Amino acid sequence: MQKTFLILLLALNYFVGFSQNSEVLADSYYKRGEFKKALVIYQNLESQNPNTNKYINKIVDTHQQLEQFEEAQNILLERLSKYRSPSFLIELGYNYQLKDSLDRATELYEEAIAVIDRNPSFIYGIARTFENHSLLDQAIRVYNKGKSLTPDRDYSLQLARIYGDQGNVEQMFASYIDYIAYRPNYLNNIKRAISDFISENSINKNNIFLRKLLLKNIQQQPEVYWYEMLSWLYVQERAYNKSFIQEKALYKRNPESLDRIIELAITALNDKDSNTAQVIFTYILEITQDVSIALTAHQYLLEIKTENATKKELDEIDMAYNDLFKSFGKSELTIPLQLAYGQFLAFYLNDTEKASSFLRESLKLKISEFQEAKVKLLLADILVLQEKFNEALIFYSQIQMQLKNSTISQEARFKVAKTSYYKGDFDWAESQLKILKSSTSQLIANDALDLKLLISDNKYEDSTQTALKYYAKADLLSFQNKTDQAINLLDKILTEHKGETITDQALFQQAKLFEKKQLYNKAEFNYLEIIKDYNEDILADDAHYYLAELYNTHLDRPEEAKQLYEKIIFEFQDSIYFIDARKKFRVLRGDNINQ
Repeated sequence: MQKTFLILLLALNYFVGFSQNSEVLADSYYKRGEFKKALVIYQNLESQNPNTNKYINKIVDTHQQLEQFEEAQNILLERLSKYRSPSFLIELGYNYQLKDSLDRATELYEEAIAVIDRNPSFIYGIARTFENHSLLDQAIRVYNKGKSLTPDRDYSLQLARIYGDQGNVEQMFASYIDYIAYRPNYLNNIKRAISDFISENSINKNNIFLRKLLLKNIQQQPEVYWYEMLSWLYVQERAYNKSFIQEKALYKRNPESLDRIIELAITALNDKDSNTAQVIFTYILEITQDVSIALTAHQYLLEIKTENATKKELDEIDMAYNDLFKSFGKSELTIPLQLAYGQFLAFYLNDTEKASSFLRESLKLKISEFQEAKVKLLLADILVLQEKFNEALIFYSQIQMQLKNSTISQEARFKVAKTSYYKGDFDWAESQLKILKSSTSQLIANDALDLKLLISDNKYEDSTQTALKYYAKADLLSFQNKTDQAINLLDKILTEHKGETITDQALFQQAKLFEKKQLYNKAEFNYLEIIKDYNEDILADDAHYYLAELYNTHLDRPEEAKQLYEKIIFEFQDSIYFIDARKKFRVLRGDNINQ
């Protein structure tokens, strides 16, 4: 008996496996357009499974692909003679529609829709069958009917998807808003779903409609999620000041955490809206009782003030840092502020000795391994600034040993390579960069690849490596904020080593330095030189993008910017700038939908 059961079980497993493989093969034939071969297999599978409808739709569909409408019709009529299944009514109606018998098709669609009056459990199945045949108006009718027949259920998400497919953005937004009211915890999913339909442009008609919809809901039903959604919309429009108004309203309703407001301030700062960031951080200082949050706000406010500060203002900022240390002391809690002050001393007051001494004192505090690594990393950067390369390499190496495989360890390894490159030790730099190409940090991996390519492309052309040494020195001068000297040294490369492979990189690096000094016409000349003479090389897309940005943001030449963005879209589709270029091109073109 047991043996017989085992044989039956093996036979069943074989049959199931055979059926699955046959179905995969049939599906493959179907996808390749070999419908006759697919049909034979589907028919065999259906004959082996006569008590299910699993393969009927595939057989009907395949007949329709072969324009064998009568055969499909006969199969569906035979099934309907046994049971008036609403899905088969729709399938038969669609078959009539393919035969241009629209009146008969409409009758069958209406019969299928009428089923839900008697049995609302068919709502989803009927609507999905209509959707499968792109009969979207009928699907909308079913879901809308479902609203009145089953008020305890919500069909907003399904309706939003259909309206989106139809290009009816306003109805799509309205349905998504309905769904948020039904399930507020899906708010982030809805943001992602509609992000492709709104623009940075606040007067885009989709933005205007969504904004009005949200404001209306806030007036009628002032729930937290409407404020959050409106704040998000303002962020997409880069209207951080307006987003802040919503975030303040949110905080007053639920004053538990300032995380959202802090995140908004940092977002505004990263997007160069330092005025709004300053207002937000000042507000945070006024209301917070948390010492760590207050320190963070103080730090960001001082860093904002530091940018473009006069000599007198820099002295005042120096005093402000020291006042904070008097108030809060120097401990594990104030390490971020100590790092900011070390950076300030070295890179803004140009007092590298005081910065080094200050950071060495920080290392004596009782701090975590990670904090120690952060201090050592900055200290090593300052030693590079002082051209004390060997001492800097010791600190970078210590970080690598102490926190192996961490992101900060990989950053330290990159800085080892960069320091070796500054020294002119290109072979050692290249060996470190090879390891970093697979870094878990995409930013480090990209920077490592760029530097490796620079070295490998240029170190063999000249046995003395003179041009590459000049370039590395110019790079160091730029890091030391000696911009004029860096520009002059790059000029030396462009004069004495014109035509060598490093020329386009020297032009590009010099252009960025010209931009830093607001010498925009000189930067434009360099970018145009790269486009003219090196349009097939690695920096071609960079030159197009940065020149477009120059025209768009500084030289007030939007038409020329638009042409360059368009060129990136069509000629540099693998470029890292492709997505940004497409987005900015559409804004300049005045598109209504950002997708």
